[in-house]
Amino acid sequence: MSTADAAGTWKLGDVTVNRMGFGAMRITPNPDRQVAIRVLRRAVELGVNHIDTAAFYRSPGGTLGVGDGEARYANELIREALAPYPDELVITTKVGPGEDPERGFYHATTAAEFRTQVETNLRQLGLDRLDVVNLRIMKKPGADSIADRFGALADLRDAGLIRQLGVSNVRADHLDEALAIASVVCVQNSYAIDMRREEDALIRLCAERDIAYVPFFAIAGPKRESDATPEDSSAVEAIAAQHGVSPQQIRLAWTLHQGANVLAIPGTGSPAHLEENIAAGAIRLSPAELAALG
Repeated sequence: MSTADAAGTWKLGDVTVNRMGFGAMRITPNPDRQVAIRVLRRAVELGVNHIDTAAFYRSPGGTLGVGDGEARYANELIREALAPYPDELVITTKVGPGEDPERGFYHATTAAEFRTQVETNLRQLGLDRLDVVNLRIMKKPGADSIADRFGALADLRDAGLIRQLGVSNVRADHLDEALAIASVVCVQNSYAIDMRREEDALIRLCAERDIAYVPFFAIAGPKRESDATPEDSSAVEAIAAQHGVSPQQIRLAWTLHQGANVLAIPGTGSPAHLEENIAAGAIRLSPAELAALG
């Protein structure tokens, strides 16, 4: 059985993590909480020590727009499954998007709103300090400074509520803005073999700065939150057949091959799919195969 360390490691700021991690967005739809608990515990058993989550990952509704029954929050499921947390486990969360009883879904812009969101993550996860917090923005054309918003998170880091900072859904100029304020340990953007390949340059820029690049939707690709199987290219299908694995595993393997600083955070609510995803970290693609995949 392949484990997460087969993908290698990366130093995420001041902590080392296995490059194959786990994304918690898809653990909430099943009304049987025990399924999510099993998936999370199995992920850690398989060597996952980097989990990506958010306070707004919930069902019913939420980011995925699915599910029924009582409210289930990814952060609370993580706490139920894994607390007290292993010393080596890094939990990365994100703020910016949030939910308010009166306003509904909103995007934080003020220091008070960011503090509320950070405190919500702390409470749900049962932590005194968050390991990594990404500023997740809604990117706009043209000039859209993140300085004030990132500065608010830097202040919360200085206050001891956050250990390390990252940014999400950003351009290179956003990263430069953030780095002028505080250290950045990761950039989390949507990216896949068939989506947003202009990000290749940002991956290289991050590598030059010892910053992790953490793509989401690496498996779903253009299907994004729908989690439908993408229409894979003939090259993906052929290489998957040659390796005796699924196209989804080849997509993950390709993602990890894009740079030593690239971390994978595939998410699933299925124990079987979890093991397939972890196993993808052991797949080695040849130069010819990578060239065929583009």
